[in-house]
Amino acid sequence: MQDSIAGLAAEINAADLSSAAHLDAFRISYLGRKGRLADLFDQLKTVPADEKRAVGQQLNALKQQAQARFDEAQQAAEAAADNAPANPDFDYTLPPVPNALGTRHPLSLVREEMLRVFARIGFAVAEGPEIEDDWHNFTALNFPENHPARDMQDTFFVEPASRSTTPGDAPTGAPALPHLLRTHTSTVQVRVMETEPLPIRRVMPGRVFRNEAISARAHMMFHQVEGIFIDEGVSFADLKQTVYYFVQELFGADINIRFRPSFFPFTEPSAEIDITCLICKGAGCNICKYSGWVEIGGCGMVDPAVLENAKIDSDKYSGYAWGMGIERIAMLKYQIKDLRLFTENDMRFLRQFEAL
Repeated sequence: MQDSIAGLAAEINAADLSSAAHLDAFRISYLGRKGRLADLFDQLKTVPADEKRAVGQQLNALKQQAQARFDEAQQAAEAAADNAPANPDFDYTLPPVPNALGTRHPLSLVREEMLRVFARIGFAVAEGPEIEDDWHNFTALNFPENHPARDMQDTFFVEPASRSTTPGDAPTGAPALPHLLRTHTSTVQVRVMETEPLPIRRVMPGRVFRNEAISARAHMMFHQVEGIFIDEGVSFADLKQTVYYFVQELFGADINIRFRPSFFPFTEPSAEIDITCLICKGAGCNICKYSGWVEIGGCGMVDPAVLENAKIDSDKYSGYAWGMGIERIAMLKYQIKDLRLFTENDMRFLRQFEAL
């Protein structure tokens, strides 16, 4: 036993404690609950009774020696870390780099505000696919095949496809329907009329596509919010009051509004909705084509043929529909003069909306 104590004392004195790894290994090997010192204390019970006291004192002295060596080396390591020179490759006087926070896109802000306005008067949201068939994009909306009215909404065709089995599709045996990128969210109106019970009061936001030259006022991809209300006894007066409410809630009670007669295949009568240009205050600019008025959408009473295509009795029910471009509304609301800014991802432009 005396030889084991002397040998362990020599190992403790000679142990390398120059690194954190060595310190941890020393602690486990000598001071741990299952370390070598603990083994010697367990063997104390085998020592003759007349020697136990002396051997026990030697073991306690050895344990204190090991603990003192460990504590001294640990304190030296901590002091060395505190006094270590700063990293010369990093300038600690530089200001911190703030976290880059994102923000909602201005079109998302306007879309949400528009939907909130219509929600207050009972319109729920409906959405549909961006890739559509000819029936829902044109034929069901009273755009006959090869009719000149289709030139108003020239679009991008995807590929010929086998006939769809979507409810409301044209009769079986007709030619295969081409698939296309929808030109308006009126396609969702058709799907809602085909599947939902009456009365119907819905708004349809979404992205649409048209084969148009890109300019400050137009783009081949843009966003719309359309709406439809179908019930018994719905009139053009109901439509006008809905539009008045929306415009005044979004732009203020002092905005001038006018309904300008127009033509849409899916409504009759039809009208364009114009408001005072908020960019030039009616004086004339490139956005309003120097007229002082800006068109924000189209509207009208749903054509009876469209109701019948959706299997709705046009003698009993009537309704109105309207559609507005979100980009146009956002341009007026935020005084933006070039529609292309919405899709260029210029951070200098987008950061202006961080506080909204």
